[in-house]
Amino acid sequence: MDRSIFLDVLYSLQRLFVGYIPAAVAGSLLGYLIGVNGTIYQILRRIVQIPHSIPPIALLPLVLVILQEKESAVVIVTFLATFWTIVINTAIGMRHFYRQDKNFRVAIFHLFHALKVGLWVAWFTVIAQEMLIEQKGLGNLAWEGYKAVNLNYITEAIFYVGIIGFFLDQLLDLTGYMLARIVTINKK
Repeated sequence: MDRSIFLDVLYSLQRLFVGYIPAAVAGSLLGYLIGVNGTIYQILRRIVQIPHSIPPIALLPLVLVILQEKESAVVIVTFLATFWTIVINTAIGMRHFYRQDKNFRVAIFHLFHALKVGLWVAWFTVIAQEMLIEQKGLGNLAWEGYKAVNLNYITEAIFYVGIIGFFLDQLLDLTGYMLARIVTINKK
């Protein structure tokens, strides 16, 4: 088993961002639209919980059968998992925003919380799918290490999954903090 960890990292990140970025944009927009009106929020929040309640990995067989292509299936499942998570968390955040006298720091906090939770879900989903469909990536590196009883590959994959997840989480935290500071400075 001769592998390039750099390529595995790139494969996983590509799948992550191709599924996550459109889901973050669309999910934030829909979550905002649901959250700005209390009546719409009360009606739709239960409905949105239905697709959100389906474990993302359970969608993989269905999407594989429909698309007949592994790479597209991974991206679609990652998108769907992330989309519903961000919709729900953004809508909740908007309700808090309106309850707290339209405090933009509250809106920024909740939006970035929604983006972070969506990112976690997307990252976990990508890694799990790579284990199942035997595509290159960090999830597949860990799974192949397991099948070959190679603790070095397993440990290396887990290490990179954790480091990348931590880095992306911190990047969103920093961005949210800086945006909140800009809003606070501009209000003075």
